[in-house]
Amino acid sequence: METLLNTDACTMPTAERPLRLAEFDALFTTAVGSVERRGADVRMHLFGTGGLLARVRDLTARETSCCSFFAFTVDGTDHDVTLDISVPPARQEVLDALAERAQELSA
Repeated sequence: METLLNTDACTMPTAERPLRLAEFDALFTTAVGSVERRGADVRMHLFGTGGLLARVRDLTARETSCCSFFAFTVDGTDHDVTLDISVPPARQEVLDALAERAQELSA
């Protein structure tokens, strides 16, 4: 299990935002099996082929490096990953939007 958490900041250059969003969209479309609201936090269950665990860890590490208010906990195997996401209360709307997008794209 790997947890990534930093201070409350976002430093992603504007040019990188559409690319990272596209990566999350692809992950949500191809791998998300369920999205659970757990109070203020979100848990996603992802299913896929070999390499899924590394893909999720890489994407969440890059997201945390620029938007450090996210806390991601990644656990599982290359075929079955649990992704827990939390944010400070001031950033709850960002997490809500991410969860809604994952639900829509995985449906």
